[in-house]
Amino acid sequence: MNTTGSIDEASLFAPPPAQSSNRELGQEDFLTLMITQFRNQDPFKPMDNGDFLGQLAQFSTVSGIESLNSSFGGLSAALQNEQALQAANLVGHSVLARTEIGYLTEDGQIGGAAELASSAANVQIDITDASGQLVQRLNLGEQPPGTVRYQWDGRNLDGDLADEGHYRIETRVIRGTNVESAETLLEADIDSVTLGRAGEGLTLNLVGGEALPLSQVYQII
Repeated sequence: MNTTGSIDEASLFAPPPAQSSNRELGQEDFLTLMITQFRNQDPFKPMDNGDFLGQLAQFSTVSGIESLNSSFGGLSAALQNEQALQAANLVGHSVLARTEIGYLTEDGQIGGAAELASSAANVQIDITDASGQLVQRLNLGEQPPGTVRYQWDGRNLDGDLADEGHYRIETRVIRGTNVESAETLLEADIDSVTLGRAGEGLTLNLVGGEALPLSQVYQII
């Protein structure tokens, strides 16, 4: 006969609810174990507690490293977001970059610059094609220290327009009887930008198909 408040037999013999197990030994658990050892050790043969203290220090170190990793993870995400914003602003702009390869569009021109630490008797710009043949030579004459800007109008030594494509542009500085190579800076148009993975920078995809690391940009025009 069933009465109010009776216990269901099924529930009586049902297994107890599963308990979530925590197999990790935390810093508080370790302190409890160490105190228990202190209380139960043989006073005439005390155990060496240096290992316990050393491991406690390791717990603190690991905890600090995990906190730093979490902080750096947040910082990395913030930097990637900032990188994406920079990329969006660069598309469609031109840059002055440290490169010797310039792209000449049809009926176009290529701008460049040379950075001089001291004055020069003449700054010479040699432009060659893919086969290494000299296409044009620009003599900029005597120049003072600083940035020397120039433009190639796309015409060859015969005065005709050169074909569209990539050209190597090298800078030479003449001081007296000495001829020195100088770093070449060229203008380039940004067609798109590739975002780098964590720890990597942006890659600028230029009109003409060249890829340029952001680290090579001298100036955004």
